[in-house]
Amino acid sequence: MSRRGYKDFGVDIDKGNKAVSSIKDIAAGTNNEHVLAGIGGFGALFTLGGNYENPVCVVSTDGVGTKLKVAHMAGCYDTVGQDLVAMCVNDILVQGAKPLVFLDYLAMDSLEEDMLEALMEGIAEGCKKAGCSLIGGETAEMPGFYRDGLFDMAGFTVGVVEGSQLIDGSQIAEGDVLLGLGSNGVHSNGYSMVRKVLLAEEGGAYHLDTIPPGFSHTLRDELLKPTRIYVDTVLDMREAFTLHGMAHITGGGLPDNIGRVLPDALGVSISQGQLAKFQMPIFDLIQSTGDISTDEMRRTFNMGVGFVVILPESQGEQARDFLKDKGERAEIIGRVKDPVEGEGKVTFVD
Repeated sequence: MSRRGYKDFGVDIDKGNKAVSSIKDIAAGTNNEHVLAGIGGFGALFTLGGNYENPVCVVSTDGVGTKLKVAHMAGCYDTVGQDLVAMCVNDILVQGAKPLVFLDYLAMDSLEEDMLEALMEGIAEGCKKAGCSLIGGETAEMPGFYRDGLFDMAGFTVGVVEGSQLIDGSQIAEGDVLLGLGSNGVHSNGYSMVRKVLLAEEGGAYHLDTIPPGFSHTLRDELLKPTRIYVDTVLDMREAFTLHGMAHITGGGLPDNIGRVLPDALGVSISQGQLAKFQMPIFDLIQSTGDISTDEMRRTFNMGVGFVVILPESQGEQARDFLKDKGERAEIIGRVKDPVEGEGKVTFVD
């Protein structure tokens, strides 16, 4: 009588090794001069490179959240990998860091080769857009833990910035202006609300293959648009302008994320008229369908602005035009001021 192996309990080691081999091929396409040894060993090796006098490493980790459930419902996995990269690299970009390397962690009930390949292709595409290398990761097969084909993923990135060029918000001053950069849409936050309000599978108003009023494409295509990666644009800005502070607009929206980078004694006022220039149908659909207040929308979603740069007023219009020449949707949306007693650090004005 033959004895049972790990495969009989739901974990196929041979299948896992085959998957790792295919991942190595995908990752190799992202490698650059910083990589000394990538996927395959117990640890990956990379060098900072460049001529730094005082290199500062900036690191971040993040996930995609319940947007993964929408990808699972749609059976479409080729964009959430870019979301994973974007959520990490945009965060370290806030401090002026150039992303160097990226690692991922994927956990699922059982390895589905097509799904895994689509996820990894998306991660690799995100790394290419961010100019960093996919040098390692972990794929965990966990039978009985993730049900009904669901899975989770996390990302990790390391970047570097010259110490004298580190952007920490300490130079932000009264009169500075806020320059907003357009988002692709919802990006990767607020999906617990989105699913309940919009998706019929969870009690909402529409099916994924519905084309809602005012849209030219399906709700599935809208909700699976990947998070924008701002690395190239913002690093080019850093060379041309004096950047005092930046914010990646994720969960918490404009109020919480801008508030995180402001010195204690300062606040900002945001023009509702300027913000309206970034208006997108998806946010109107969520708000009207779910009967959600404007304040709650602003604290949950990016409202069309995925990244904010704070810089001197004298450079504001030139920086806006610089971004528009690069194809960005960019507008001056507010300015830094002394906070009014009783108001929050971020206020919205007519």
